[in-house]
This record gives sequence, C-alpha cells and structure tokens, in this order.
Amino acid sequence: FLSQTPWLWNTRQCWNGYPYQSLMPDLHYYYIVELSFYWSLMFSQFIDIKRKDFGIMFTHHIVTVTLITFSYVTNLTRVGTLTLCLHDAADVVLEAAKMANYCKCQKVSDLLFLTFAIVFIVSRLGIYPLWILNTTLFELYEALGNFPALWVFNVLLVILQILHCFWSYLIIKAAYKAVSKGKVAKDDRSDIESSSDEEETVPCSKTPHSTISTNGTGGANGTNGYLTGGTCSEEH
Repeated sequence: FLSQTPWLWNTRQCWNGYPYQSLMPDLHYYYIVELSFYWSLMFSQFIDIKRKDFGIMFTHHIVTVTLITFSYVTNLTRVGTLTLCLHDAADVVLEAAKMANYCKCQKVSDLLFLTFAIVFIVSRLGIYPLWILNTTLFELYEALGNFPALWVFNVLLVILQILHCFWSYLIIKAAYKAVSKGKVAKDDRSDIESSSDEEETVPCSKTPHSTISTNGTGGANGTNGYLTGGTCSEEH
C-alpha cells in the first residue's frame, strides 16, 4: 500500500491538501488492523509473564493507542502510516527470534536477535527522528503553521522516542551478552523472552521427586507444559 503512495518517498506530501485529504479504503483497514493489534497487546500484557518494564511497556501501549486514534480523528493518517510501518519492521525480526528460541535453535535465535538489534536501533534512533519527527516538527509547521493538534501529536511522538532510547539501551546490553557469551543470557527487554532461561530458574526441592506433569500443573517441577526431571541438588 505505501509503495504506491507519494508520501512514502516525499514526506512533504503528507501535508498537501491537509486537512481535506481523502481516506482511502486501504489506509482505513491498515489503521483498523494496527489499532486492534495494540489494543490486544494492552490487555494480554496482564495475563502474560510480568516483567520488570511492565509499567514502561504499558505506557508504550497507551501512547500508541492514543496516537493511532488521535491521528485518525485529526486526519493525520499519512504520517501515521509511515510511523506504523517503521515500528513494525523491527517487530517481525523479534518475533522470528522468539520462535527460534522456543524451538531450541539457539544459534538461529542469537543471529535473529542481533539482526533485530540492528534493525531496531537504525529504525528507532536513526530513521524515526530524521524521517518522522523531522516532518512532524518542521515540515508540518512550515506547511500549515501552528495549531493545537500539532502540539499534541508531537508530544506523543517525542514520548515514543524517549521509550526508544530506553529500550535501545537494554537491547545493546543484551546484544553485547549474546556476542560475548554466545547466547542471549538474560531478558533485558520485556519482549525478549527466553523460555530456556525460565526453565533453568524454576525452584527445585531438596529431595528427588516425580517428573510427571500435565500442562505445568501436575507438580512443582512442571513449568509451561515442559517436563523438568531428575534430581535437583541442594546446592542448585
């Protein structure tokens, strides 16, 4: 859809004819799908594994849903599609890294994670401020002057950039560990899950016990449906 639009290649086209820009069906459905996805993330976060950046991730979901809704209502949808597409680029690689980790393909998972780290940092710390923030902070003001929606929109976009900086710091730490130790040893970002690490940190009793478990509920030694067996030493 975006490859056929003029504003992908020239961001000044986002403001030509604003606010009287027609809402194309493809753009409308793109927004509906993205809004539905982020609403689902907001609710599923409460039943997922709770991580140390729960509050920050929840803030991100609130800001994102508000941005999508606000840009749709004020017809700032052209630049909105660019922002959505840019954010989705890194998420595709991240989900692939997760799946490789769940399949116990550690080398593939590490490679995909390092790829994700590069894509995330380039897109969120490079392209986002130079492409998205540049057009909303400067080109939009030059084209249309000052109006209230401009300030609300830009404040939300700047909050996103602050979150990008925080997550980039955590991702760089995890990437350094992946290179130095040969695996992503710790979950430094809420979306970087490691099922193998979770299994290793399950508390074990001081005496041998049965390995029988059903969906992680058949005994103290079952986690997420996996069977963790054998005798756990007192030291472990």
